[in-house]
Amino acid sequence: MAGDDAFGDLPVVGSLVVPASALSWRFSRSSGPGGQGVNTADSRVELVVAPLELAGLTETQRARLTERLGPRLVDGLLTIAASEHRQQLRNREAARARLAAVLRAAVAAPPPVRRKTKPSRGSQERRIKAKKERGQTKRLRGSWD
Repeated sequence: MAGDDAFGDLPVVGSLVVPASALSWRFSRSSGPGGQGVNTADSRVELVVAPLELAGLTETQRARLTERLGPRLVDGLLTIAASEHRQQLRNREAARARLAAVLRAAVAAPPPVRRKTKPSRGSQERRIKAKKERGQTKRLRGSWD
């Protein structure tokens, strides 16, 4: 996102912005490659936020968050971990992006309900005609006379 950094407020959608003060960070050593700094750098990042306590949430959005993030919440807190990069800063940015994506998906409105429709008469006739032509082609393959 334009103007997004690893330390400021985190815009999610429209009026929903996670303030930097609501984000809690934890750092630890990451597994995987890292060269000489692998045993000294705390590059793994855990981002913790209480999504149900965010300002700017409507009651509908709060209900969606509760329903969709319920299994992921531990004592009302959502934890996002990132350790795919060697630098802590890049992991912070990845964790912020992942948190924004999770919250965006959780507060999104459900898709409109699909209404069942019947195939049109023309489409049914075209389907039957294509099946008959295919059958005719196969019948012509069988005879050697």
